[in-house]
Amino acid sequence: MIKNIIEFKNVSKHFAEHPVLHDINFEVQNGEFLTLLGPSGCGKTTLLRMISGFEEPNSGSVFIDGKDVQGLPPHLRQVNTVFQSYALFPHMNVFENVAFGLRSRGIGRDEIEQRVNEALRMVKLDSYRHRKPHQLSGGQQQRVAIARAVVNKPLVLLLDEPLSSLDYRLRKNMQIELKQLQQQLGITFIFVTHDQEEALSMSDRVVVMQDGYIEQIGTPREIYEEPNTLQVAKFIGEANIFEANILEANQKQLVIEVEDKQFTLKNRKGFTQDDKICVVIRPEDLQVWGQSEVDDTSNMFPGMVEQVIYKGATVDLMVRLSSGKRLAAAQFFNEDDEKLDYSLGERVWVHWFPGWEVLLRNDA
Repeated sequence: MIKNIIEFKNVSKHFAEHPVLHDINFEVQNGEFLTLLGPSGCGKTTLLRMISGFEEPNSGSVFIDGKDVQGLPPHLRQVNTVFQSYALFPHMNVFENVAFGLRSRGIGRDEIEQRVNEALRMVKLDSYRHRKPHQLSGGQQQRVAIARAVVNKPLVLLLDEPLSSLDYRLRKNMQIELKQLQQQLGITFIFVTHDQEEALSMSDRVVVMQDGYIEQIGTPREIYEEPNTLQVAKFIGEANIFEANILEANQKQLVIEVEDKQFTLKNRKGFTQDDKICVVIRPEDLQVWGQSEVDDTSNMFPGMVEQVIYKGATVDLMVRLSSGKRLAAAQFFNEDDEKLDYSLGERVWVHWFPGWEVLLRNDA
């Protein structure tokens, strides 16, 4: 049985009269990589500070390793934080930075030497032990900050947007290294970011937040392919969103109208004829055809190519429908395609295969 290492139960928080978190409930499993994802101001950093002990909830409880930590000071919580700024001591070398926490706790010299060397080997910086922070790259400084955190053997490592200040290529490399390091250490990582791609590529599970509420918790695939709300669909990746009218509804299927076309789809969420819904289609699920390539256009939308972006494995298109609506489509190469050749202004047909869509309640 998997043990929960962190639990939030009915947690709410406000600063002065401003509510920041509303009745938060979720668990973090021992050894998982969990990401708190959302726009700035949604409350994700406040959640992190509650785990570390720098903030207390106004109501509800936070549990670490099964114990209510209300009033427990940060140094007794068995968690460590890696900040966006890394917060390294500029006058200390790499070894001294990593050893600082152990020396503060009165650990013996031999044990400090052993544990610091082990931590530096884990982050591949054992040959940099005598360098000062200003002699290191951004990625190396981040690894020092991680080594300083893991050398204390925390139950949980908290990472507050630690990659946001890195350039694109280094950030991609560090995403891979962080995930590998987490798997190697077996420590629970709770990672805060506003970058959707970062969350999807690194996490075992993602907590999507908006305005102090949890919108959805799930695996990256669940969050992307089966969003619970329009907010999640819009925030995670690109999405084409059609407003739809329900013409007929029963327990098994719906007949809906989209852009003056009728579709019969499975009714997976129990919608009734009175519900207002939207149809969500990801760009890679849209099919784009030249006008001479199809015979039956009954379930297709006419449009015109407005933008073509070649990306190697895909060609990304922006297509404007005759109604004026703009759609994003990602067309993939396969073994039978010599090329995907589209021209600006080209007239095309657009459609998706029934079952590839996601139907969501229109809360707008």
